[in-house]
Amino acid sequence: MFARPSKQAIAGSLLLAVFLWGGNNTSVKVLVAFWPPIFVGATRFLCAGLLLLAVLRGTDWLGAAAPLSSELNRRLWRRGALSLAMYITVFNWALRFTAVSHVALYLGASPIWALLLEERAVPSAREALKRYGAAALALVGVVVLFWPALKASGANSGAVGEFLGLAASFLWTHYGRQCRALGGSLSGVEITAHTMWRAGVLLAPLALVEVTARGVAWSPGLVLIQGYCVVAGGVIAFGLWTNALRHWKTSEVYLFNNLIPLSTMLWARSWLQEPVTPTFWLAMVLIVGGVLLGQTNWQRLFGGRWLPPE
Repeated sequence: MFARPSKQAIAGSLLLAVFLWGGNNTSVKVLVAFWPPIFVGATRFLCAGLLLLAVLRGTDWLGAAAPLSSELNRRLWRRGALSLAMYITVFNWALRFTAVSHVALYLGASPIWALLLEERAVPSAREALKRYGAAALALVGVVVLFWPALKASGANSGAVGEFLGLAASFLWTHYGRQCRALGGSLSGVEITAHTMWRAGVLLAPLALVEVTARGVAWSPGLVLIQGYCVVAGGVIAFGLWTNALRHWKTSEVYLFNNLIPLSTMLWARSWLQEPVTPTFWLAMVLIVGGVLLGQTNWQRLFGGRWLPPE
């Protein structure tokens, strides 16, 4: 239906998605200060998932929607939706206790955890050095980010938020692995749509308990912010991301993930006046360096002139 976009157009769309996700992360930080965290995640995922599903079934912008077998439907509930519900619960609670830029940076390390879990056997010594060297760099970055909170004392030290942010990183990796398992039957945007609304349904009882216990401070501004998370951070950003994956290699698209912590930090700095901690930049260099080391195909990049064959 549409002409194949240029490389510049795809890169621009990915940068826009990164920008929107930075705003989304910062918006959630605002929302969880006034609304119960699980309620925020449940309503966002329910609305965004249903909207994405409507786009899939009503248009061909994001590809065609495949019919679901009963077995695939069960797998979407048990594997994708449950995993996503666990992730968003921990992510939103992390934002209650620590800086949004820190949580985004922990999520930036998730490709490293995925790399370590990909295979039990390492094919070569060089691959082992690359894999575990990347993990070591990212781990040092995590420690640098975590250390000030561990050294601080008292209930307001932020250590709980840092721990939850790290846990969210592992849960995001787990969700990615579940999506990969479902990828043989569904496209990326289908998996996102189906797991999002199902995660919202799974979280609805807990969200109801939160609302009953704490109430919800309704205001037009907060509703608009949640609307941004649903439409911009959900439908538009995921649509742009999925469209890029239809034209570029997965490794090329996911390199843009490294910009999300920076985008989040800039949003939080300009909108919330959230200070940039002294450890953020060093941790970002270490974590992003680890991700690049682990994801880059150095043999292909430099060729046989610089690297000997396996």
